[in-house]
Amino acid sequence: MAKLYTPAMAAIDRKRAKHKGPVKQSTPAREAWKRLKRNRLAIVGMVILILLILTAVFADVLAPYEFDEQMLKERNQTPSRAHLMGTDNYGRDILSRVIFGARISLPIGFLSVIIAFAVGGTLGAIAAFNGGKVDNYIMRIMDIFQSIPPMLMAIAIAASLGNGAVNLVLAISISTMPARSRIVRAAILTVKQNDYIESARAMGASSRRQLIKYMLPNAIGTILTSFTFSVATAILTVSSLSYIGLGITAPTPEWGSMLSAGKEFMRQAPHVLIFPGLMIMITVLALNLFGDGLRDALDPRLQ
Repeated sequence: MAKLYTPAMAAIDRKRAKHKGPVKQSTPAREAWKRLKRNRLAIVGMVILILLILTAVFADVLAPYEFDEQMLKERNQTPSRAHLMGTDNYGRDILSRVIFGARISLPIGFLSVIIAFAVGGTLGAIAAFNGGKVDNYIMRIMDIFQSIPPMLMAIAIAASLGNGAVNLVLAISISTMPARSRIVRAAILTVKQNDYIESARAMGASSRRQLIKYMLPNAIGTILTSFTFSVATAILTVSSLSYIGLGITAPTPEWGSMLSAGKEFMRQAPHVLIFPGLMIMITVLALNLFGDGLRDALDPRLQ
């Protein structure tokens, strides 16, 4: 006996189909996100990084005091309810200075790496795509720059340009540009050997189209992973240059300059050094954890 299909049953089927919705197609980005979500350490690093960025953006709201507000009667106080991270030798609240310090260190780190990849990466992509004499000329110029250690070059540039955030960005981006060009060049050369590039060339795709539509998107995984690690290195460089007096100077709060100012009070007020140092360590650790997870997620061969 055939089963009756009533209007009520049809309404139920329509309701189920509506809630079920269309089947989502799997894309490389979705698969990478799934792999990234399975990496708990990478998610921890990403969450910490997001919190640090939000701290920098909303520093004016989060900081309990102005970063340069001096309370001379409360100098070098240990952490308390009024000052959760204590005060420095001028009576300035360390928590407020650490929070505002994120607004200095993070933008300089990110911006210097963006410039280094924009300039060096473009040169590396041009060298890899054209090959021959173009590749040889560009990479020999990069070799000349790379013959000088990046930190030594950054110190020399910062010393010649003077203190300030803009000069610090220029010093770090110029000193790291050769390494970034080599990273992009290697990624493009790897992609260039794939069959679909030959197919695109055979179908008459222009050189610009081959580079922008086929090569760069397929090399983006390597570039993004390197970008994350490079930001961690740049933030360490910012702190190092500020520590030796070639970066951001007082009273502007920067984690490295805070370490430099607090080293004289290491014994009687160690908290002046501990908290800026912890912020540097946490930021670099978060970037490295996220970078490791991003590398694993974007390269399925590492699974």
